[in-house]
Amino acid sequence: MGLDAERDPGGSRLDPYRRRRAVALACVLGVVGALVWACAGDPGSEEPVRQAGAVADATSAPPPTAMPTVTVTTTTTPKPAGDGGPCRARDLVVNLSGARDAYVGRDRPEFRVTVVNMGGGSCVFDRGSVDVRVTSGSDRIWSSAECRRGEASGATSKATLRRGIPLVENVVWNRGRGCGRGTAARPGTYVADLRGHEVKRQVFHLR
Repeated sequence: MGLDAERDPGGSRLDPYRRRRAVALACVLGVVGALVWACAGDPGSEEPVRQAGAVADATSAPPPTAMPTVTVTTTTTPKPAGDGGPCRARDLVVNLSGARDAYVGRDRPEFRVTVVNMGGGSCVFDRGSVDVRVTSGSDRIWSSAECRRGEASGATSKATLRRGIPLVENVVWNRGRGCGRGTAARPGTYVADLRGHEVKRQVFHLR
């Protein structure tokens, strides 16, 4: 065949070595293109999935949120026991004292009653409940409460005791037996006591 075997149909002459290189390069490019297509996949199939997920997220309701718990605490200041009401015996400190140990002639025995409120608040004390009683042995001679009730007086017997402030009552005995102008008590030894309260009894003498 000679020179005609080295010519292409168009009459150009090609190098066999370059032809083989071109064929090999074309094969390599084809394999690389196939791999790229296989790895990339179909781009159109992934987009609808993403869009569907976005729509679902947009339309779904947000999860419920726990409401905060509000606790209201009301503090009430307790009213002191007995405040404004009647005095309680356990809140009172009561004392009885005598002016002298002996009384001569027309001197009248005088006694002092002190009442102190030790409760939590003020209270109302009945001054009419103060009853100094004078006795001689088993003989009851005189009662301040009984004689006070027999006296006409417009003064109120109620007193408000504030905590720690003493109320002082001065009680005077006219040396008579009973109330009014009863028989005068004879000279001798007498005892004064405060009815209804644990106090020290006062021993005195009439001369």
